Amino acid sequence: MTPDTTAYMIAGFVVIIGGILVYVLSLYLRQAKVKKDALTLHDYEQDV
Repeated sequence: MTPDTTAYMIAGFVVIIGGILVYVLSLYLRQAKVKKDALTLHDYEQDV
């Protein structure tokens, strides 16, 4: 009989999905910062 490793499988999925969610959130925050920086540069360019 094989051992029951369902708990380890679920824990693995939780860790992987959590990591993916953290990565996607990081990408979203970086994109927002880049958009803000681009707008700031555009405004600065208009003032000069």
